[in-house]
Amino acid sequence: MKLISWNVNGLRACMQKGFMDFFRQVDADIFCLQETKLQAGQVELELPGYHQYWNYAEKKGYSGTALFTKQEPVKVTYGIGVEEHDREGRVITAEYQEFFCVTVYVPNSQRELTRLAYRMEWEEAFLGYIKKLEETKPVIYCGDLNVAHQEIDLKNPKTNHNNAGFTDDERRCFGKVLGSGFTDTFRHFYPDLTGAYSWWSYMGQARARNTGWRIDYFVVSKILEEKLEDAKIHSAVLGSDHCPVELDLK
Repeated sequence: MKLISWNVNGLRACMQKGFMDFFRQVDADIFCLQETKLQAGQVELELPGYHQYWNYAEKKGYSGTALFTKQEPVKVTYGIGVEEHDREGRVITAEYQEFFCVTVYVPNSQRELTRLAYRMEWEEAFLGYIKKLEETKPVIYCGDLNVAHQEIDLKNPKTNHNNAGFTDDERRCFGKVLGSGFTDTFRHFYPDLTGAYSWWSYMGQARARNTGWRIDYFVVSKILEEKLEDAKIHSAVLGSDHCPVELDLK
């Protein structure tokens, strides 16, 4: 079983840069998007063989998630059931017979960390949400988590310390997720691999120089570790400032 997650940073723009070519080529069973930046009716995707689910932000041209799946889920829900967190279209949950699949676009703490306090509220609420799901069946969640967990997960950890995405608070929150029974699938397979990034700034030829951050993840309930086959970062795939990430399951 193949799952893909991609922050497309505007789906309409990404579609002009080869989105459909990659979609067809990778032939995923479940394909999750973040930062679609769409409202209902602004794009029509013909994806034969896939069921489509969309969550739009109230604010136009902002945030948004989507989930495309070959197998129709038992149930699909939107948001995490907390009104203040559910206005930005950040979460879709698809329930299958054996697991939940959640696509999530975690809030960015912003420059000067103007949204860090809100981000901390979100982190607590989202962890509570996935732990509640886990009481029923295992959870796979994926997306742009807007955090580089360890120094190995970004090119310049010292100069970026306490910048958005690499604050002690954000890193601690992700550590708390892992400590509560979840696995970072990429580090499960490649615990010491350096230079593996999923986002690069558009400034200063960052991508050409591989001056990046690994902030896009597949995270799974520990019980699923025995079913993990591989985790990949498709760093050669263009179309966004993020690249797709992949999880392969038995």
